[in-house]
Amino acid sequence: MLPVPAVLDDAHAPSLPLTALDTVWFQLTGTLCNIACRHCFITCGPLETRVPMMDAADVTRFLDEAVALGVRDYYFTGGEPMLHPEFWSLVGATLARGPLTVLTNGILIDGDAAGRARRAFDDARYSFDLRVSLDGMSAAENDPVRGKGTFVTITAGIAELARVGLSPAVTVVEHRQGLAAEAARSEFLGFARSLGLTHPRVKFLPLLRIGREERRTHGYDGEDLAALSGLTLSPEVVEALVCSSSRLVTAHGVMTCPILLDAPSAMMGRTLAETLRPIKLQWAACKTCVVEGLSCRT
Repeated sequence: MLPVPAVLDDAHAPSLPLTALDTVWFQLTGTLCNIACRHCFITCGPLETRVPMMDAADVTRFLDEAVALGVRDYYFTGGEPMLHPEFWSLVGATLARGPLTVLTNGILIDGDAAGRARRAFDDARYSFDLRVSLDGMSAAENDPVRGKGTFVTITAGIAELARVGLSPAVTVVEHRQGLAAEAARSEFLGFARSLGLTHPRVKFLPLLRIGREERRTHGYDGEDLAALSGLTLSPEVVEALVCSSSRLVTAHGVMTCPILLDAPSAMMGRTLAETLRPIKLQWAACKTCVVEGLSCRT
């Protein structure tokens, strides 16, 4: 059997237009993270520095370019974005330009961080949101994939945010059977309320079978690529795909989306202006977004 190709050729890969550059994601800390989740699709961790942290000056430069191009909102991701030594000043600089959502594992959210988040929320001209990752309603469910002791720390951080009147979105990766069921989703909402969230928001995410997840269970195969080959995208699918209206900024340059951080062919240029063009959905991981409806948006 021939090896499964990493990408579809241009002739068979669906073409996706850029409908508008509405959103810019910042890979703020590259692949540096304070935990090493077993299902991490970009293999982040305490020793993972293959994609370096962004300089604050580069973040500011991209923010200014984004404003000039009419970008409407921003996301900080990583790695763990709160590890950036200038995290709070960059939060302020971004909120001066538009709405900001921070994707965090919650490990660094203590009483002081919750207080700073509340002040940023109150002082901001635009909306400020936090998205905290938690993969179970108990340590027995969460810790096998996120690491020993993470459940207690993460839930304590969520409770601190609730204490200061913030209501983060809680994201749950469907890493085991049953999490996608309607009953489980309803139960998770109740659990979020028990942490003090009066208006809980829970976002369930399908697995992306790349990075560490490929080793934990299995990766994509030729059938996944075949599901994309020659596919005609409906207007509804185009609108739903995050990559039709966003780009990812990293220390190395601008890429199509956060999922494809390790795909060299997903690098589009050194500036946002260079990436204002259609892309090809060539990667097997694109199937999870196109067919299963994954959206990185909160």
